[in-house]
Amino acid sequence: MGAILLVEDDRVLQLVISKMLLMNGFDVMIASDGVEALKKIESFSPSLVILDIVLPEMNGYEVCRWLKKNQSTQNIPVVMFTAKSEDFDFYWGSKQGAEAYVSKQSHPQHLIDTVNQLLRSRGAALLTSVESV
Repeated sequence: MGAILLVEDDRVLQLVISKMLLMNGFDVMIASDGVEALKKIESFSPSLVILDIVLPEMNGYEVCRWLKKNQSTQNIPVVMFTAKSEDFDFYWGSKQGAEAYVSKQSHPQHLIDTVNQLLRSRGAALLTSVESV
């Protein structure tokens, strides 16, 4: 399975989410702020990024916008995973280029299902582009 970058500043959530992802067969890297996330993305190129919005140094919206504007990272799926759950937050996350938005108040399995769905979609898209070459 693919490697995932979890960008979360809350240490307890880092532990809980990373354990869930590991139990579902994913390799996990962790970043605690937006600047650290960008450094890891540049050197590691994860299959997917789970991104909190409220982060030190650089917020999740800024990180997502950077990812989607950079040609080498624009195809990495982004899941916004945050406690911000107003309609405007969902809207603004999608405007930055996030493929999915999962509330921290939702059931943990919803995050895993979202990750699996995005990675399956990305794999199918990659397979289609390789077949057409």
